Amino acid sequence: MALTIDIPLIRLADGEPWSILMVRCGATLVATLALWLLMRRTMREPPPLIPGRSGVIVALLYAISWITFIIAVYNTTTANLVFILAFNTMFAALLSWLFLKERPHPITLITMAAMLAGVLIIVGDGVSSGHLLGDLMALVSAFCIASAITITRASGKNMGFAALVAVALPMVVAAAMVSRTDYHIAAPWWIFLDGFIIMPLSFFCLASGPRYLSAPEVAMFYLLETVLAPVWVWLIFAEVPSRQSTVGGAILIASLVAHSLWQLHRGRKRRAAALVRHTA
Repeated sequence: MALTIDIPLIRLADGEPWSILMVRCGATLVATLALWLLMRRTMREPPPLIPGRSGVIVALLYAISWITFIIAVYNTTTANLVFILAFNTMFAALLSWLFLKERPHPITLITMAAMLAGVLIIVGDGVSSGHLLGDLMALVSAFCIASAITITRASGKNMGFAALVAVALPMVVAAAMVSRTDYHIAAPWWIFLDGFIIMPLSFFCLASGPRYLSAPEVAMFYLLETVLAPVWVWLIFAEVPSRQSTVGGAILIASLVAHSLWQLHRGRKRRAAALVRHTA
């Protein structure tokens, strides 16, 4: 839920992309290190910042996603961005199948095909409206997040802080770019709110989720952003998505909702069967 207001806060700040990325990452890094130091003083076994080699890979993937996400925000519509980001659910299912040997059900494969059709419709609209770069960056961001979630699931390690200290790399890249251009953020307080509170809270929760849920299930929580972010942007900025984006987004949401309901029903049947075996 916290992540759903990320894009509106970036838009409200009214700044240059690299300036936004630098301040947003800097604020997140300060908040992360402060929280980690506090946990080190109050907890006997605080979670590590980067747990081993897998933690480095996860941090790098999140770092790439931070950069591509900001580029996408400024080069495509909010609706296109969040609809395409929802595709990370199917990326996660595919990666889990390839690397974790968690073979997806045929219904999951059908859902993936339907979602691919929805993404192609949106990207096709991006080509005609000049949003192709932003749409492709959104796809890269979705793939990186899904990969990070899958690796976290495979390792079983606590990656809550790895997802956050990853901001150090995009912060350095953004600072280098700002040094060549002009710094501009008209309303920086929105970015401070985003960096100090919203991003640490949302990414710590999302990065910790794979310890308890499968990668596709964790990725499905991004649906909240898919559904609500365009609503907030429509209410604040009166940005109405194009017809093709609406059609493609509707296919994505309908496919994921149907798949989620099927998974819920399947889980209930499994628990009921297990209960019957146990009582027998």
